[in-house]
Amino acid sequence: MKKTLGALIPRLALSTTLAATLALSIFGTSSAFADKTVLAGGCFWCMESDFEKLKGVTDVVSGFSGGTSQNPTYNGDHAGHYEVVEITYDPKIVSYKEILDYYWVNIDPFDARGQFCDKGSEYLSAIFVANEAEKKIAEESKKNIQAQFASQKIVTPILNASTFWPIKGKESYHQDYYKKSPVKYKYYRYSCGRDKRLKSIWGDKATQ
Repeated sequence: MKKTLGALIPRLALSTTLAATLALSIFGTSSAFADKTVLAGGCFWCMESDFEKLKGVTDVVSGFSGGTSQNPTYNGDHAGHYEVVEITYDPKIVSYKEILDYYWVNIDPFDARGQFCDKGSEYLSAIFVANEAEKKIAEESKKNIQAQFASQKIVTPILNASTFWPIKGKESYHQDYYKKSPVKYKYYRYSCGRDKRLKSIWGDKATQ
């Protein structure tokens, strides 16, 4: 009997390990279901505020991407970079396509000089794709939006993802700015005419 148990225990241990591995491959862990995407839509304060309202989004971080300079900062060198947000979302709740659907109605895709009252290359809109699957979805999404506006050309580019540089250190006050300085944020957003312009483009689809 002892010999039989001795031979059986290693087999049971191996079976348990295989079962656990199989379960992880099928169901994943909570973090395995989290995806990230980077989008540019002008002022990252506003993009952060808008996307943190979307169900399925678990985190939004303001930063820079798209340029070649290392460690860009808000008050220093960020030439060539876009103001962006890195969005972490649960694809079991909200799909990448739905992320883009929400993105369009929160930007002005026809502005080739910036977004709303903010002008300059850092304020331009852009979709950063991490792979061919995302690129295909983004291109189809852009095509569908363009079909709704035959007389206007969408200028929002679809770009290959590059390093995301989060705002940090002394400039970390930019993260969740709309929560930290709600009065200043609301004044900025109103005076910039963001919601007024979004309403004129998207009507009731615009989110506020």
